[in-house]
Amino acid sequence: MTRPPAELAFAPTGHPLDALVDELAAFRGFGQATVCDEVTLPGQSAVPVFVNEFWTSKQRAAHPLHEVSYRACFKPQLPRFFIERLTQPGDLVYDPFMGRGTTLVEGALLGRRVAGCDVNPLSRVLAAPRLAPPTVQEVAARLDSIDFSWGHPVREDLRVFYHRSTLQQLTALRHYLLKRTASGQADHVDRWIQMVATNRLTGHSPGFFSVYTLPPNQAVSIKSQKRINAKRRQKPEKRDVSALILKKTRQLLGTGPVPQVSGFKSQVSLVLTQSCDTTPQIADDTVDLIVTSPPFLDTVDYAQDNWLRSWFCGIDPDTVSIWHLRNLSDWTAAMTHTFRELHRVLRPGGHIAFEVGEVRNGKIRLEEQVLAAGTAAGLQPVLLLINAQQFTKTANCWGVSNNTKGTNTNRVVLFRKP
Repeated sequence: MTRPPAELAFAPTGHPLDALVDELAAFRGFGQATVCDEVTLPGQSAVPVFVNEFWTSKQRAAHPLHEVSYRACFKPQLPRFFIERLTQPGDLVYDPFMGRGTTLVEGALLGRRVAGCDVNPLSRVLAAPRLAPPTVQEVAARLDSIDFSWGHPVREDLRVFYHRSTLQQLTALRHYLLKRTASGQADHVDRWIQMVATNRLTGHSPGFFSVYTLPPNQAVSIKSQKRINAKRRQKPEKRDVSALILKKTRQLLGTGPVPQVSGFKSQVSLVLTQSCDTTPQIADDTVDLIVTSPPFLDTVDYAQDNWLRSWFCGIDPDTVSIWHLRNLSDWTAAMTHTFRELHRVLRPGGHIAFEVGEVRNGKIRLEEQVLAAGTAAGLQPVLLLINAQQFTKTANCWGVSNNTKGTNTNRVVLFRKP
């Protein structure tokens, strides 16, 4: 049952979070009134629930520096919503499941110190270079210095994606980058070029190195790409690898200095490649805000999706211990263990915005498990925010019926460390 804010059990108490609660209840930024309710799980106090479109669903509505594709990533508006309301410039914002680094980049754009962790080494490849971006001129000069010719054998099976000339250029670039990394000579310009090239490996337009393939944030199998080529009667066309990297660089960096925020490059950043349930590199009680989204119960196979990116970056996907939890109790146990570590690094009074979605056709709502796991770790549930682009005022806001797989909704449980 939906009720107006004044009738809910979570009456104002004078806590600073009252301002956020009041804002959510009164929010009409996109023309819709907020649907307010509350939920009580066994052994817990009532938790307020707010449903509305709290940030835009429009694409490309954020800084172009975010336009690096990665499957299952949330939009920059999500971390911005919480960073702006719950932190101040100079505060430390952390994402323990950082993916492509959306929280880190957005935090740096807002003048916060940032830290991130992900067991997938591709996360570092995609996130770290955008925290210390080079200039377009630096990238152009470095590309001019690289020998893109290649007279040695190439992976012939990859010709389902690439023209032979393009594959030779990519192989030469891969060899250059891996050699520079192994020798310790790779700098911020090399890492930027690697990030952009990794992002351009496959896609659906001439802006990518490959023949037409979808989606752009992962590579289908060799067998699947053969079927796509046959169905579309297509053959890979020659692409200029250096030119496309420079073009994408200009798109990411914009027309002027990037980002257009004073002190962006001076923000201290920590990017870890490991499991986030043990992070001794982060001191106790030092993080002001955590904004993150964990893996959702085997809905995404990161290793399979990123096999081509892993090849280009010299990563053996079989050595990456990515969580692939299919059992709900195992997932909840892993989250509880993670929350205990997040409790350790979070300062008293700090917050965690933990985003999840419905899985398995809506039969499982992970936010219920998150509430239980966070509470078991000693965190205080503050509220549940459901960002939905389509809903009715009579909707059951604990189970918004549209998009049962959570594709167009964000379900964020907000915790506070007492």
